[in-house]
Amino acid sequence: MARRQDSNSADASRHSGAVPSAMGDADTQGVSERAQVLFKHMVERYISDGAPVASKVLATQSGIDVSPATVRNIMADLESRGLVFSPHTSAGKVPTHQGLRFFVDSLISVRQPGEREIAELHKELNPDKQPTELVSQASHLLSHITRMAGVVTLPKREVVSLRQVEFLSLSGNRVLVILVVNEREVQNRVIHTEREYSEAELVAAANFINARFAGESLSSVREGLLASMQDDRERMDKLLNTAMDVAGKALEEPEDKDDELVVSGRSNLVMHSAEAAEEVIEAFSRKGRILHLLDRCLDSDGIQLFIGGESGYRGFQEVSLVTAPYDVDGEVAGVLGVIGPTRMAYQNVIPLVDVTARVLSAALRYE
Repeated sequence: MARRQDSNSADASRHSGAVPSAMGDADTQGVSERAQVLFKHMVERYISDGAPVASKVLATQSGIDVSPATVRNIMADLESRGLVFSPHTSAGKVPTHQGLRFFVDSLISVRQPGEREIAELHKELNPDKQPTELVSQASHLLSHITRMAGVVTLPKREVVSLRQVEFLSLSGNRVLVILVVNEREVQNRVIHTEREYSEAELVAAANFINARFAGESLSSVREGLLASMQDDRERMDKLLNTAMDVAGKALEEPEDKDDELVVSGRSNLVMHSAEAAEEVIEAFSRKGRILHLLDRCLDSDGIQLFIGGESGYRGFQEVSLVTAPYDVDGEVAGVLGVIGPTRMAYQNVIPLVDVTARVLSAALRYE
């Protein structure tokens, strides 16, 4: 897969080309240039005002010389193609989800984030911060700038490498695990072991793991310990038993997948559509559905956009999701994005998500 080139400059964030979707592009065959101009103006007006756009408005404000009757004929043709519809008999037109896809893929004029927004991203996504703090801050920034919901998945365990581990005995069968990962992040967790271990046993186990597995991913460390147990099945020395008991529990996959996703700005969705927000917020409460959707974006390079039903989830029928992957040292580590109404300002949101992913990637470099 081609990798994105990270940069600290706004120029590196420029988005070009169509935005991939989970579905095929809208049928663009036979849509004349004049019809495209009118349609583009209608969509931009609808996104801005949130109301159906009348033929008279398009005839007088679209920048081309057409009569209201001609506009009505063009809109009728676009409606037959499934790109627009009238919410009421006497109302103007609004784009369908298929029409919004056509707009994004073929007609959109993206607007790069302003200097103030770029400066805010670089200030808040400071490389000196802990990775978990950076991820949380990225979610907050996306929500704050767009006034929608920001979502970011935590870095995959496959790209979180072990630098050093230390075990400290607590009361009973409890052990404090201190993990230093990716050069500068410290993680502390308390585990319950099969029996009580002495300080000497825990020091020996930590030394064994650090000597054999330092620099490997957390998932590789656990797999390596299991492989060692298979190789030494007959003798199963005390040191290996201790290491497997304490490290196995410290490095096992979390049962609660909710901890793998950071969400900011849930309440912002209510301002746009209380009905749509109710189902999305319910999905947020479980998170598994959103995590599964975001995981689908990990294998795709660059921006991914799901408009309404393109996501395949019933609760997302009236919202859109814009995502981009972020890197840790050149390897895809997670996904960030924005969830908002289908009537979102795609021309602003798409480049913002793109540049935020790039700035976060640069901040997470560990060399």
